[in-house]
Amino acid sequence: MTRFAARLLYFFAGLIGRLPDAWQRRLGDAIAAVWQRRDGREARVARVNLSLAYPELLPAEREQWQRAIVRTTARQAVETLRLWTRPHAQNLRLLKEQHGTELFDAALAAGKGLIVAAPHYGNWELLNQWLAWRTPLAILYRPPDSPVGEAFLNLVRADSDAERVTQVRAEGAAVRQLWKRLNAGGVVGILPDQQPKAGDGEFAPFFGVPALTMTLLGRLAERTGATVLFAYCERIDSHDGEPGFALRIEAAPEGIADPDPRRACTALNAAVERIARRDPAQYQWTYKRYTLRPSGDGNDNPYRSIETDRR
Repeated sequence: MTRFAARLLYFFAGLIGRLPDAWQRRLGDAIAAVWQRRDGREARVARVNLSLAYPELLPAEREQWQRAIVRTTARQAVETLRLWTRPHAQNLRLLKEQHGTELFDAALAAGKGLIVAAPHYGNWELLNQWLAWRTPLAILYRPPDSPVGEAFLNLVRADSDAERVTQVRAEGAAVRQLWKRLNAGGVVGILPDQQPKAGDGEFAPFFGVPALTMTLLGRLAERTGATVLFAYCERIDSHDGEPGFALRIEAAPEGIADPDPRRACTALNAAVERIARRDPAQYQWTYKRYTLRPSGDGNDNPYRSIETDRR
């Protein structure tokens, strides 16, 4: 039943993914308008995050940014259905520019293992497809709560890359799998800006606000000697009418593999913040990044009112 439901979802996703580009953008804008009109979860979370990360903004500026974030988020949701349900080779033609690929090639040639840190910026699903085209890799992911949702993800991320991508659930056994792959000179992809469970991270500043940050990436880099690169697919203006992206690969900052986990997390967050500031509308500000707070700092969960409204 789970597989059938996942395939049914895939069928409907394919219908949306095959709409003309202009129709997809209009659909995304219509979804964003509904979120705004009903003050939905995405709209409210983005508003809270902007107040924390950009306190210097005037109210009118913050509202303008919030609307841009909600619109981009909705467009990306529709855009991702296209990426999931069309051949990956066709999707890769959306990459109009590629920067820093020599860093990637050099890391592969060194054979010392490579960690690709992919923040939630631009479209990370397109990045996954580019990575799988270039090399076998393992991708760490947090499984959805629904078994149908997880089956759907496994289905849409397969395509012709099924034998080149190992999807690793973010659970206890994940560390051993990633460690083994890196020690063998392999490649691992990690989304570095997801909030870990309490006890699995360190608090480090992110846009000047303490944020619980994963220590896994730093520990893997420090103990295996693997190279760390940051990578993202950024939306750019395209002259042919299609969505366009620029692939950007950058070296990690010093300190990313520091034995002190807080220093490593601080370096990690600084790199993600720098990327997110390129275009705040392309960063996933609809995610509750600051739910867990440092013990004794006197601050409460800033999203509590949103969670209370849902109940």
